[in-house]
Amino acid sequence: MASVNVRDQKIEQQRQLMELKMKQKRQNSGMVQANDLRVGSAKRPISGSRSRELHELGNQIEVLTIDDDNSGEEEEESVPVCSVGRDASTDDICADAAVAPMQARIPRRDDSPSQTAEIEGSVEGAVETFVTTPAKHGTLYKCRIARDRKGMDRGLYPTYFLHLEKDYGKKVFLLAARKRKKSATSNYLISTDPTELTRQADSFAGKLRSNLLGTAFTVYDNGKAWRKHDHAKTRYELASIIYDTNVLGFKGPRKMTVILPGMTPDRQRVAIVPQDDSETLLERLKSQNYDDIVVLHNKTPVWNEETQSYVLNFHGRVTQASVKNFQIVHDSDPEYVVMQFGRISEDVFTMDFRYPLCALQAFGIALSSFDSKLACE
Repeated sequence: MASVNVRDQKIEQQRQLMELKMKQKRQNSGMVQANDLRVGSAKRPISGSRSRELHELGNQIEVLTIDDDNSGEEEEESVPVCSVGRDASTDDICADAAVAPMQARIPRRDDSPSQTAEIEGSVEGAVETFVTTPAKHGTLYKCRIARDRKGMDRGLYPTYFLHLEKDYGKKVFLLAARKRKKSATSNYLISTDPTELTRQADSFAGKLRSNLLGTAFTVYDNGKAWRKHDHAKTRYELASIIYDTNVLGFKGPRKMTVILPGMTPDRQRVAIVPQDDSETLLERLKSQNYDDIVVLHNKTPVWNEETQSYVLNFHGRVTQASVKNFQIVHDSDPEYVVMQFGRISEDVFTMDFRYPLCALQAFGIALSSFDSKLACE
């Protein structure tokens, strides 16, 4: 009988301990907020003119959005946070570097410092003009990218379709892109016509090209390289993206640097039209010439011990862990998310962007994340 009593006492102690742990877990769950996600403390180069820089990102929009109804509840993530190495997609080369969506919590109505609702953007005017025009200040453009890998060669050369999301599940086509064959480096043609993905078509909008290692990319408009013609229609550089080398992903998630042309006080894009190699966006960054450019970085994910994954708060817009998931911010204000991109199913991704980006710039940055970068992974 004594042994039975001792065993019952141990069982009762274990039960009480489990109840205490569960109570602590319930109290601590969902307490991580968007404000807890800070960029690393390492100093990074800041772009040139402070006044011009803050013109672009002034009157910042809060990342945390409040629903229009009176329920006071934020949209929940549709799936739990994914554990890296298990739930990451099979086409992610390095699953250990995957970034998972943070589990949403239910905030109080007064959690957001600003009660001003952000306007959701729509296409104004011709699509050809809209995709190259900087986003309106104070407007969020919610987009979706679908990847088509069906067909004989689309496993290696898929087609990507960008749509602007509208109410009631409607969407508006903006751009399509496909990786070019027989090219020495990764080279994507971008078009406003999904059936005409050629340089000769009137719908040719621009291109994305990488270096030999696949660690640096540049987004161009539909002009021509300065070396190849009489400079009558020299192409503009719209963005450059650099992925820090991260051999086999052992150092965690990808690290990105995005270089954009600066913006004038009246919110027009500065023209970056290189006439030699020293004038490119990449070379300006290397030489620390920050005049007329803006330098952005991806927001640093935080490690979640409970889920054993790197997480970011995508506010319900991303639902699956992936090495491709990212948010782009400026070092001076890491809470103003200029762009975010992430997976919601095997071949569908969300892409949201704000001022100062345009749709063509954001699409080019997203395409660079799709490209296989052996030196990064």
